[in-house]
Amino acid sequence: MPDHNSSGLPVSELLVLSRAEVARCLDPLALRTHLRQAFIAFSDGSASVPPRVAAATPDGLLVAMPGFVGGVGLGLKAVTVFAGNEAMHMPSHQGLIALFDESDGSPLAVMDASLITEVRTSVSAAMAVDLAARSDATSLAVIGAGALGREHLRVLQSVRAWTDIRVASRNGLRAAELAAQFPTARMVGTFEKAVRGADVVCLCTDSELPVIEHDWLAPGVHVSSVGRGAELPVATVAAAIADGVVLVEWRGAASNPPPAGAVELQGFDAAVVEMGEVLAGRAGGRRDAESITVYKSTGHAIEDLAAARLVLDSATALGLGTRVRI
Repeated sequence: MPDHNSSGLPVSELLVLSRAEVARCLDPLALRTHLRQAFIAFSDGSASVPPRVAAATPDGLLVAMPGFVGGVGLGLKAVTVFAGNEAMHMPSHQGLIALFDESDGSPLAVMDASLITEVRTSVSAAMAVDLAARSDATSLAVIGAGALGREHLRVLQSVRAWTDIRVASRNGLRAAELAAQFPTARMVGTFEKAVRGADVVCLCTDSELPVIEHDWLAPGVHVSSVGRGAELPVATVAAAIADGVVLVEWRGAASNPPPAGAVELQGFDAAVVEMGEVLAGRAGGRRDAESITVYKSTGHAIEDLAAARLVLDSATALGLGTRVRI
């Protein structure tokens, strides 16, 4: 039972976790297990996750993403998205995640959301590569050298045996610095050179316009897009729907208008496949070696809940965080 203050109101303890503490608790391999459970639960209908809402400012967005997945968590992420922050060496995504007790609703923890957003986005994309890319894929193109590009390169190392990694960015110096961190990676001067012939293409930008052309893509390629804008050509989505597979976190990515849904998926809701359906074995991630597959991420509360639960459990076991009486 909670303590009571002088007014007779119950007092509980809230665990506050910094970005550094979150980093100690956020293991990508363990996160895959948590995300798998969350994706399957959502596709089974055993989760309550309304579409996210956003308040727009002249320079960015404040997005609220509540959700509940039984056995995973009850919580809310409030995150700001300011694309111009990259130029100031600040994260484009910043925010907080709050977790609550599933049985009585009492607040349990508040934690930094920036790293969680980067890691859960990248791990989910890596899971999609594992499900939908050809098993013999060895060449990888990463477009974008910011936080998401870096995290993609880190977590994708465990998915395939890459022998050729190309990194391209409008900021060539940043692309070169990122490529230097990985033995098989190299900076490529143009997006087209990076994409042509690649087995897997990962788009990690905030562009409001397509950053690649469909004609650059090789047969059998898997294309991943995690940007909130329209970085993915609609022609690529159409080709994947006609002959391949389009994977999403939730079908609402195609049936809901932005910012909840994806710009590139509007009108394609009947044809997309949820990650949870593939993970549960009810759908396939790839039809054949020649078809194009696409993973389009809009971000979803179930991913944040899965990551936050992992962080909270790990922090509790390690004795991390600051406890605040509220």
